[in-house]
Amino acid sequence: MADSSLGSGFRNVFVANLGSSLADGIARVAAPLLAVRLTDDPLLISGIAAVALLPWLFFAIPAGIVLDRIDRRRALAMANAVRTVLAVALLVLTATGALTIWWLYAVIFVYGAFETLYDGAIRAVVPSLVERHNLPRANSRVEAGEIVVQNFAAAPFTSALFAVSVLIPLGIGVLGYAVAGLLALWLPLAAAGAHRADGATRERVPWRDEVRQGLRFILGNPMLRPLWFLSTVVALGHSAATATLVLYVLDRLGVPEALFGVFMLSMALGGIVGAWVASPAKERFGAGPVMAVASLASALALVAIGVWPTVVGGAVGLAVSSGAVTAWNVLVMSLRQSIIPSRLLGRVHGTWRTLLWGVVPLGSVIGGLLARIDLVTPLLVGGGLAALTSLIGFRFLYSLPDPEDVTVPG
Repeated sequence: MADSSLGSGFRNVFVANLGSSLADGIARVAAPLLAVRLTDDPLLISGIAAVALLPWLFFAIPAGIVLDRIDRRRALAMANAVRTVLAVALLVLTATGALTIWWLYAVIFVYGAFETLYDGAIRAVVPSLVERHNLPRANSRVEAGEIVVQNFAAAPFTSALFAVSVLIPLGIGVLGYAVAGLLALWLPLAAAGAHRADGATRERVPWRDEVRQGLRFILGNPMLRPLWFLSTVVALGHSAATATLVLYVLDRLGVPEALFGVFMLSMALGGIVGAWVASPAKERFGAGPVMAVASLASALALVAIGVWPTVVGGAVGLAVSSGAVTAWNVLVMSLRQSIIPSRLLGRVHGTWRTLLWGVVPLGSVIGGLLARIDLVTPLLVGGGLAALTSLIGFRFLYSLPDPEDVTVPG
């Protein structure tokens, strides 16, 4: 799946990311299932998603600045080392019966803080290892690998073993992060980043100036600026729609807890298809048209899940939404990596994520409040907001160029 034609460097980072993705998949399934065992309040359960992404408001930009200063291989290793410790803490709290919803919030928040570092590093490493015209293919492989490991391996495994012992998947999560951290140190020198790989030293400037550089780059770019704001509103709608999805699936659709991970495989199947077709679709239709259709389709699918509350309808809707979101992620990431100079990748990525993922906790809280009215309401309101925003921005998205056709600024 790593595709040897993309080079040994990419293959190494791909394998390292698989280890981290396995642990991520376990954590993302375990967290809401643990929350359901600790409380039945929809607002507190929706808080899991909010707390997981809240760190992007505070740490994404500092993490981006760090990534533009240090060896990005070490950043990957450090992020996974800390997440290994957090996974051990969650394991101990659960084993001793000391876990509460508030301890779960605390572990997830700190985990999210270091995820900002890991996410920025993995996205910055890829364009250091492959040519621009290969970015959609490389990002497709990364997305597909994460989906396969997190959903086909981690998700059903975690939910099924919850009925036996929650300690087993949590323990494997510890090993996943530890192995990924070690593998990151074996990546080739190019993965360190241009600011390290060529031995050059970059003049240090105050942090506040580096923050401004990232923000100015986005606001000054005629493609990135509207794409940033459009993506943020769509993300707000998606987060509101899916904040209490676990309750909707378990209570409204009647899926047993032990089969929750199996049901969520529909998302994985859709994601695999989306990752697989993103690059070929871009070659045939162009990145812009594919992104425009994907944004709208992902939102309408969420609305459809609420309109037809059946197991089959929910599975199909999740598959379509996940596939469209994955295709979008592959192409928007490739476009951004082509537009942003290597020396600014960390800062611009951090600034982008701060607003984009910073609104997700707000959307999750909104979704939790809407779920107190009815569990279907978040899907209709959140999906509707994302669909309306996609329609408004359809023409702009349709006009976006392919990554290899972008002129890179100096």
